[in-house]
Amino acid sequence: MTSGSTETCPLPAESCTLVGSGSRPRWEAIARRGFDYVQLTKPRILSMALLAVTAGYALGSGVDFRLTRLLHALLGIGLVAAAAGTLNQYAERRTDGRMRRTASRPLPAKRLRPRPALVFGSLLAVLGLGHLLVHVNGLTAALSAFTLVAYLGVYTPMKRMTALCTAVGAIPGAMPPVLGWVAAGGSLDTAALSLFGILYLWQFPHFLAIGWLYRHDYARAGLRMLPALSVTNSVASSASFSELKCPEEAFTDARPWAAQMTGLLSVLGAGGLFAVSLLPWLSGFATAAYAPIAIFLSATYFGFAWRFAKWRSRRSARHLLWCSLAYLPLLLASLVVSHFWPLAT
Repeated sequence: MTSGSTETCPLPAESCTLVGSGSRPRWEAIARRGFDYVQLTKPRILSMALLAVTAGYALGSGVDFRLTRLLHALLGIGLVAAAAGTLNQYAERRTDGRMRRTASRPLPAKRLRPRPALVFGSLLAVLGLGHLLVHVNGLTAALSAFTLVAYLGVYTPMKRMTALCTAVGAIPGAMPPVLGWVAAGGSLDTAALSLFGILYLWQFPHFLAIGWLYRHDYARAGLRMLPALSVTNSVASSASFSELKCPEEAFTDARPWAAQMTGLLSVLGAGGLFAVSLLPWLSGFATAAYAPIAIFLSATYFGFAWRFAKWRSRRSARHLLWCSLAYLPLLLASLVVSHFWPLAT
C-alpha cells in the first residue's frame, strides 16, 4: 500500500476523498462536488430561460434600456430558476433513480445527499426573490414566486397523477419572457400575454417529443406523461434502472389513443404558433419585417410536428426536438431586432 492511498484513512470515505493525496487530490474532489451542485440547477434549462428573460426585458424596456437593471433581473430570476431546478431534483430524486436519462444525476447517483441539496435550493430561492424585491421590483418578485410555487407545488406532483400535467407545467414554463418584461417596467398587457402565449404553445411539441423519446423511462417511473401512457410496463416501477439490462423489453405498446393524442397535440401546439407568433406584428409591437420570419419559422416547426404525428418514430421525435431548440431563440431574436430596428434608424 502506497503512502498516498486513502484506504487507511480513519475518517468516513467521503472525507478521505477530500483530504487524500492519491489519484483524487482535494482540488479535484471539490471541483467535482461543485459541478454536481451546478448540475442540480439544470443549467441547460436555466440558460434557455435566461435567454427568454433577456428578450422579454429588451422588448419591455424599449429606448429606456438599462444594462444594470437587466443584470439584476438576470441574477434574481436566475437564482429562482436555479432553485426550481434544484428543489425539483430533490423532490423527484427517487423517481429520477428509476429512469435511464436521469439516473446519473447527483442525488439518485448518491454523489450528493438530499438534505444539503434541499438547503441549497431553499437558499437560492430566498436569495433570488430577495434580490428581485430589492433591486428590481415587487411585481417581478411576486411573479417569480408564483412561477416557483406552480412548478414545484403543482406541476411536479401532477406528473404522477394525470397527463394534464404538461398543460399545467407549461404555465410556469412560459413565464420567463413575462418576468423580463415586467422587470423592465412593463405591465401585464397584450404584448406580455403574446410573449406568454408563444412560450406556452412552443412547449407542447418540445416536451411531447422529449416524452416520446423517453416514454419507457417515464412509464417505469410511474409518471403519467401522455407519451408514457402509450406503453404498458410489465416490471414493477420500484425496480431501479441498474437492475434492468434492456429496459425497453419490459414494455409493450398499448393505448393507441395516447400515441395519437401525443402527435395531435404536437401539431395543435405548433399550429397555434402560426397565429400567436404573429400577434406582436398584428398589435403593432413588431414591424412587418418580423411577419415573414415568424411565418417561416412556424411553418418549419409545424412541418416537423406533422411528420412526428404521422410517423411517431424516435427519428421524427428527435428532429422535432432539434427544431424546437432552434425555433425559440430564432423567433425571439427576430422579434427583438424587429422591435428595435425602427428605433435605431
